[in-house]
Amino acid sequence: MFQENLKRLVTGTEGGVAGLLMGFDGIAVDSYSAPGGGVDINTVGMEFSFILGQIRKATEILEVGGVSEVTIRCDNLTMIIRVVSKDYFLALAIKPEGNFGKGRYLLRVVAPKMQSELV
Repeated sequence: MFQENLKRLVTGTEGGVAGLLMGFDGIAVDSYSAPGGGVDINTVGMEFSFILGQIRKATEILEVGGVSEVTIRCDNLTMIIRVVSKDYFLALAIKPEGNFGKGRYLLRVVAPKMQSELV
């Protein structure tokens, strides 16, 4: 079931190359990569899981509330990350020219479905 939602997320976003459901511990639950996407989404997710942990600690110290979404834009890739629960996040990798707004929208739609499947 995770695979189906991840594929929908990636293929439904123009420029989408990969999707990932991962624990904050850096262990992937499931992933999907578009053919020829050229991104090792599991490695990318592992690296960013550490950064997300640091962001969560900072928001607790600053008392600004929980993290819901983080975007990291690089020259060759944009990562949109949405927190699904206290233990898991959902990530979408898109090309720089991809449809960022559609990716964010689909993450908001898919995240609750993923959350209900994790229970």
